[in-house]
Amino acid sequence: MHGSGPVQQRAERAARQFVAVARAVEPVAEAECRRVGAGNCDFLIAVDDSPAEEPNAFQTVDRQGRPVIAFNLPLILSVQNADELAFVMGHETSHHILGHLNRIQKDAEVGAIIFSGLAAMSGADAQTVRSAEEFGASVGARTYSKDYELEADQLGTVITMRSGYDPVLGAQFFVRLPDPGNRFLGSHPPNAARIEIVRRTAAAF
Repeated sequence: MHGSGPVQQRAERAARQFVAVARAVEPVAEAECRRVGAGNCDFLIAVDDSPAEEPNAFQTVDRQGRPVIAFNLPLILSVQNADELAFVMGHETSHHILGHLNRIQKDAEVGAIIFSGLAAMSGADAQTVRSAEEFGASVGARTYSKDYELEADQLGTVITMRSGYDPVLGAQFFVRLPDPGNRFLGSHPPNAARIEIVRRTAAAF
């Protein structure tokens, strides 16, 4: 029982911090969402308690079209301060505000059409055409994903600042992530590029 003390205290601190940050960021993100007319702006900020090893946060929509911002437990426990959590939250809400989920789906559809069309024109069999379609969708979805991440970093910086947190301090979260570098068709831009756009945006605010 004695060993559970520090763990319980850590969990309580993380829970209090998460609730406080969500209460601060959610109304700011919803106001920006309504300002730009981004559709459903009733954000649901949720905790994903499914087993996972890597810290992760993501944006999706539920069956009613409500935007959901989900954080898994490893991410909630890995942030070093409220600024990092606020920045990640601002970043993920920005994906919805900027319509990235729909844009990625459209990019995937275009890639699928082009690759499967080329395969069909070359006389490939049905299985090869299907494989080309899946590969094309994957390529299409990643083609502009780096740009979308930087756009979300930029708007996320503004949302973080308006919520009362420091996005430059918050962006230090990236320093601890494995740097994807600048790989061709990688899904995320280099960490240095992300931190730089946060600094520039904050300085101009």
